[in-house]
Amino acid sequence: MPYIKQDRRDAIKVGDWPETAGELNYVFTVIALAYWKRHHNYQGINDIVGALEGAKMEFYRRRVVFYEDRKIAENGDVS
Repeated sequence: MPYIKQDRRDAIKVGDWPETAGELNYVFTVIALAYWKRHHNYQGINDIVGALEGAKMEFYRRRVVFYEDRKIAENGDVS
């Protein structure tokens, strides 16, 4: 949830990095809403959803796949 305490919102606004999933969600939400204010139409919706989905897929490709492959090697595959 992006509903974090005001002191953390203030800290993040001045450059502190998110420390929890909620804070990370807050950052994504703030950016998406700022974009939405400038592109308040269906294309803006598509842009936001597409960018979030693309970022998710890129993170998965670059980090999760390697992590999961390492865990398979360490613990064995599902049979």
